[in-house]
Amino acid sequence: MLRVFKPEVKEFIDEGTGRRIRQLTAVDCVNHHPFFLIPAYDNAMQWLFFVSHRLGTPQIFGIERNTYKIVQFTDIQDLNEWSVHPDLSGAFVYFTTKTGGWRLELQTAKVENLFEYGKGTATAAGMVAGGMGTTALSPHGRYWAYPHNTADGVRIMKCDTSDGSISEITTHDAVAHMQFCPEDDSLLYFAGNFTERLWTVKVDGTEKTKHGKREKGQWITHESWVPNRRELMYVDWPHAVRAISIDSGAIRTIASIHAWHAICDPSGKYVVADTNCPDIGIQIFDTAGEQAPRTLCFPQATNAGSHWKDPFPYENGPIKVYAPQHTHPHPRFSPDRSKIVYTSDRTGYSQLYEFDTADLKI
Repeated sequence: MLRVFKPEVKEFIDEGTGRRIRQLTAVDCVNHHPFFLIPAYDNAMQWLFFVSHRLGTPQIFGIERNTYKIVQFTDIQDLNEWSVHPDLSGAFVYFTTKTGGWRLELQTAKVENLFEYGKGTATAAGMVAGGMGTTALSPHGRYWAYPHNTADGVRIMKCDTSDGSISEITTHDAVAHMQFCPEDDSLLYFAGNFTERLWTVKVDGTEKTKHGKREKGQWITHESWVPNRRELMYVDWPHAVRAISIDSGAIRTIASIHAWHAICDPSGKYVVADTNCPDIGIQIFDTAGEQAPRTLCFPQATNAGSHWKDPFPYENGPIKVYAPQHTHPHPRFSPDRSKIVYTSDRTGYSQLYEFDTADLKI
């Protein structure tokens, strides 16, 4: 703990839905929670983790849940801000820099170097997909998977947090959006290139499997696990949210909606998603496909990324896009489903927002 800031929380009513929203940060700079695949809260709901540029460089902060005080946890150089991955236990936060990987111990604010990159980097080119350098922590905190970009491809590496050992899982031509199966510390999902997205692999490198067959022009993106179902949920942009069984290959439609970033709650019963092109607000719907989507609020984020308005643009390979991630809401459930957090730059600067879900009776 390096510095403590007074609470910045204030409340307002969402004009479109009447929902009470809490704005949790207020400094005029970039503030955002982790990527939508990555937990923002610890299981005990003691902390809400976020990245802020308020000191001139991106650093890791936490909002203390019972006081709303803001605590600075790091003062480091070259933080890959989308690599930040809190441990659900609330004991550690993992992150990468340009030089290597690190583990922050929250109780002491001690930062431990777990590995160095040497030749290679944490991120590919650009600001989306592999350019973000997102990492993945297994559900019980045993393995931390991270990308190591080299001239020959991307090596998915893992750190065994029990003994600090480092080993390679697999190498692939492109890697993005990694996420461990919520019930299995040994099973990892990752997105391949834009035309061959859905892959799973065991942490020992075995059973590397491609899932599903993409049609030409089909835009599959923003994949994540459906807890307790051994399914991968994905956005079939801009038509629907679907899920594929990693065992049978069966595909089902969860919701016919142009959801953008969609993620399940920890039980696997509900999905929260932002929307774009057009933005019709943050939506909630059930994974069984039995309930029509409901609008929760209107973030009014700028949702930067003009390529989302066009047909699938990656048929002939990657393209250069401008899509700063802090302009995207990336809604995420809290572990107990009592809250949803999102980011919005509605005021001109990206800030953290949160609302309660008690009225939804989920």
